[in-house]
Amino acid sequence: MNVVHLPGLPGVTHAGPELEPYLVPTRFLDHETLQVRRFVSEAIGDATDARTRAVRLFYAVRDRIRYDPYRISYEPDAYRASQVIRDGYGWCVSKAGLLAACARAVGIASAIGLADVVNHLNTEKLRARMGGIDIFYDHGYAALLIEGRWVKAVPAFNIELCERFGVRPTDFDGLGDALYQEHDTHGRLHMQYPADHGTWSDLPLQQVRDDMVRHYPGASFSAGADSAPVSPEDRFENETPLGT
Repeated sequence: MNVVHLPGLPGVTHAGPELEPYLVPTRFLDHETLQVRRFVSEAIGDATDARTRAVRLFYAVRDRIRYDPYRISYEPDAYRASQVIRDGYGWCVSKAGLLAACARAVGIASAIGLADVVNHLNTEKLRARMGGIDIFYDHGYAALLIEGRWVKAVPAFNIELCERFGVRPTDFDGLGDALYQEHDTHGRLHMQYPADHGTWSDLPLQQVRDDMVRHYPGASFSAGADSAPVSPEDRFENETPLGT
């Protein structure tokens, strides 16, 4: 199946052949696998309607998969939804892919979106890995078709990380977009979105890889990180955000 890229969200809101690319299993959104189906079943519980299922899946991906920007791999297998579940950690791109795959497992059409964000609450260590740049290029989000309307959802920051960083967690009700808040709990600038690059029917990993090399030349962020286990004291959530 060819990967479909649209500058915005798909312009259809009804079941039909136009939605097929956003419902089928793909290389990365392998929702037919046992790992994904088990994760989905545990997350949705007794929910029967699409919106409740989508909300429960969002929180499962947000909080059961720990955000870790230091173990970014560019190996394709690391981005399969089933592998993200096995690993138990990911970054915005891989977690968005997992949410999109989970949605398709229950018949909710989904897409992968990429946007640029300005992060005003970076940490010294992560900023150094990014070559001193404060813009996160190709930040990943999932787009879900719920009750005839496309909504965007970012399940990246788990609740533990938000509490430690003093950032309001991203909440999702299935009705509106769930993006990073512009301000943190203290009213300081947190995230801003200067650009949205559209959506894809499957994760455009090669574009992400090429963009990382182009925007972070020579920085370890673009080279990929060691996938070795990280000790609890060295985890990202134990760092101090800049400006605090």
